[in-house]
Amino acid sequence: MADDGGLSRFQRRMQAIPREVRAAVKPALVSAAEDVADVQRGLAPTDTGALRDSIAVTGPGQTTPAYSQPGGSRVVGENQAAVTVGSSEVRYAHLQEYGTDKMQAQPYFWPGFRLARKKASAKIKRAMSKAIREART
Repeated sequence: MADDGGLSRFQRRMQAIPREVRAAVKPALVSAAEDVADVQRGLAPTDTGALRDSIAVTGPGQTTPAYSQPGGSRVVGENQAAVTVGSSEVRYAHLQEYGTDKMQAQPYFWPGFRLARKKASAKIKRAMSKAIREART
């Protein structure tokens, strides 16, 4: 085999870093999504508690619950975590969030997301930075 001056070793190392970083960041993604969901649960109207209890976090590679808002059942991407609301029993989450002509809106989902977004983003960035530092050594 011809000597490539370490190029192949360098390329292998560069390809390995993203895998290591992705693996190290997954727990932070789910944790940050749980933080967002906790804020949303705190803001959700609690007449029966069913709406609050239907707020769910889905980790990378998992399937969101059926009937969940926004978007229904889907597989979450490799570098994502999803916060959804709704279930087969709670199919009115969007009506609660946006209101109807007979009921005023009681927003909880998007305000909760906006309140928790900065902290969640910082948590994910810290995990990425740490994973990259550790991968370099």
